[in-house]
Amino acid sequence: MASRWLPLLLVLAAVLQGAGSAQTLKGEMLSIGDGDTIRVRQGGRAITVRLACIDAPETAQSPWGQQARRFLQQRLPIGREVSLEVKTIDRYGRTVAEVISEININLAMVEDGQAFAYRQYLAGCNAQDYLDAEFRASRRRYGVWQLPGGITRPWDFRRSRNATVFPDGTTPGGRRYRCSEIGSYDLAQELLRQGHTYLDGNGDGQACERLR
Repeated sequence: MASRWLPLLLVLAAVLQGAGSAQTLKGEMLSIGDGDTIRVRQGGRAITVRLACIDAPETAQSPWGQQARRFLQQRLPIGREVSLEVKTIDRYGRTVAEVISEININLAMVEDGQAFAYRQYLAGCNAQDYLDAEFRASRRRYGVWQLPGGITRPWDFRRSRNATVFPDGTTPGGRRYRCSEIGSYDLAQELLRQGHTYLDGNGDGQACERLR
């Protein structure tokens, strides 16, 4: 009886072994898209990798998006070999993975204040590690935490970008801010970067200067 099932068990073991090994891939760095997207040459083809369990500032969230990208460029130079701890393939066809290059790059991004723990998608990673790293970054006011409470979260920023923004920074609903209600010079500069240019009355590139 056992001999009849032996071939099937051997095939099943091979399939499971192959599936397990497929979760860790080796690749070579090709380019950096933004703070949480890279291109890697893997198995003779170029793939786009979305860093799992984190969300970095969008490029339009200046200067935070540019800083996150520079951080990745320093940590992942072109030609560097990386390991990809694959979690899934997203709806855009990107490989979602933790990127390992001596250290866990995804976790380092959060630890250094270059990205947020992406709470909606933490299930595939060690969630507590990411939340602890974010807490430490916020306490030390690293990167995106230089503003009290942190900058606008990237997922909120993307949602807001779906609404039309007029050149003067107002929205279709007519939302405008007054310096007196903002209460913080740093927050005023963040709003200016998000398009609320009317806060810079004299055009010198600074919003609500009396809040300094």
